[in-house]
Order: sequence, then structure tokens, then C-alpha cells
Amino acid sequence: MIICHCHGITDQDIRAAVDWMRAADPGTIVTPGKVYRALGKRADCGGCMPLFLDSMRSCDTFGVPMQLRNLRGTARKEGVGP
Repeated sequence: MIICHCHGITDQDIRAAVDWMRAADPGTIVTPGKVYRALGKRADCGGCMPLFLDSMRSCDTFGVPMQLRNLRGTARKEGVGP
């Protein structure tokens, strides 16, 4: 299914980019900007963003890596940060 009509990006393109980024760096935080860059594109009008985000979130490999979860809460417990 075409997600971004401006650039012809499909849901399969998004899934492939997310999987590729996760395989290349398991600790990376996947963002829409990184997905666009991985596909060699730039966001244009932004009309696709809700569907783009839904497609990213539907990927099995999209989630935040375990080692990066709750970092803000951990820093507070250790007395670091606000």
C-alpha cells in the first residue's frame, strides 16, 4: 500500500527500512526522519505522517531496545538529572 504519495513510499519500504536499521544497529532509536533518510527521501507535505507512523509501529522490530527503556526514570533514581 502506498503511504507517501509525494515520494511513492510503500508500507513495505517502511518495514524494510526499519528492519535494516535494527539489523545494522540493534540499539538505534528509529524515527520517521531516519526512515526517510534510509530510503533516500525527505519528508515533503507531511500529510502521510499519521499513516507513516502507523506503518512504522506495525513493524515487529520497531520497539525501543530494552537497554534504552526507562532511562529517564533510572537517572532520577541515581540522582542524575532533573
